[in-house]
Amino acid sequence: MAEILEVTVLRPAAGLTADDFVAANDDINDYLRRQPGFRWRRIAVAEDGTVVDIVAYDSMAQAEAGAAGITGEMAGSPVHDTIDHGSVQWRLTKVTQHIDRG
Repeated sequence: MAEILEVTVLRPAAGLTADDFVAANDDINDYLRRQPGFRWRRIAVAEDGTVVDIVAYDSMAQAEAGAAGITGEMAGSPVHDTIDHGSVQWRLTKVTQHIDRG
């Protein structure tokens, strides 16, 4: 089965931190849990405060639908106010190799 990753790299809005971004995601996390094909989400923070937000889905169609809902159905989420929207880099990618700890 394919695994699709939604990868978003962003900086927090002026005067805010990555912790503020994470704290504002409760409703987004609930939304993701309801999405067909949702597998998992990870948010990482680089030393410079850049946020890397990765969401995994079962298929490209499910990833596209889930991502569309973040700016559609979830447009009123407080998380949007925590993002420097000019910094956002976003893409959907298909996993081509997965190695487990074994």
